[in-house]
Amino acid sequence: MSTNSNPNYFRLGAFVLAAIGVLIAVILIFGSGQLFKKSFMIETYIKQSVTGLDTGATVRFRGVKIGQVTQIGLSGDIYEQDVPFQDRRQYVVVRMQIMGETVNEDLIKEFVKNNLRAQVKSQGITGVNYIEFNFTPVAQTYPPLPYDWKSKYPVIPSLPNQADQIIEGIQKLIDGLNQVNIDGTQKKFDTLLTNLNTMMAGTGKDNDGLIQSVKQMNIIMERIAKVTDKDELNVLMRELVGSMVALRQTITSMQGDTQFTVENLKQTAEQLNEFTRIASQSPSSLIWGEVPAKITLPMNGIQAQSGAAK
Repeated sequence: MSTNSNPNYFRLGAFVLAAIGVLIAVILIFGSGQLFKKSFMIETYIKQSVTGLDTGATVRFRGVKIGQVTQIGLSGDIYEQDVPFQDRRQYVVVRMQIMGETVNEDLIKEFVKNNLRAQVKSQGITGVNYIEFNFTPVAQTYPPLPYDWKSKYPVIPSLPNQADQIIEGIQKLIDGLNQVNIDGTQKKFDTLLTNLNTMMAGTGKDNDGLIQSVKQMNIIMERIAKVTDKDELNVLMRELVGSMVALRQTITSMQGDTQFTVENLKQTAEQLNEFTRIASQSPSSLIWGEVPAKITLPMNGIQAQSGAAK
């Protein structure tokens, strides 16, 4: 009986193993769905620590999942085995499988020229890191890491992770603060405060300061306000009009006197011209000419009447 049952157990065991194999294949094929997708491999080199980044980590492009990390190692173990240990660069080599249409190395180089970079980023507060690809404008600030080996897959340069950038910025700030002359800056600041106090309060001698100047300006403004009061302004306008009338009369009288003086000067000039003409035509007449009639000046009223009777 046992001889007849052995083949049945063998068939049952083979059927169970086949069913398990088929189930595993279905899970692998239809569960992950990766076997029917096209993909290509790329790698990047990182100089900083990649703590929190593990194999199987997500690879994203602008937040969209495009692949996963397949291998993380050191360049000394992968590419620099024949290089002396002290001369090895010891970059972290991160290889990634990217899902999608296969691209060639020339297209990857074109993307790199357009500032495509890889960067390790942290996913929230969980500490799980992933690889982020993006076209960044700060790519020129961080040149690609140099290497002298033939890479197995196309290489996309990396950027320092966000934590390293923050630490680097803080370090630069600390270095800048260390180079600042604190004592000299404090002295300059004290001098500035002294000058400001002097400008505001004055020295008490020749300089009254800005505060006193403002007070004096307020007094002047009050006086101006009083002067520009309606009644005061009317009186001022009347006085101004009177002054203008008096000035106009003075100018008019001066114009009359000036005209009379000009007429006298004109007659004098004409007589002088006549005298000059006679002197030039007949000089002897100035000496041998007839004596002009005697002119008797009136001394008093009686002589004037007698003279008039004659």
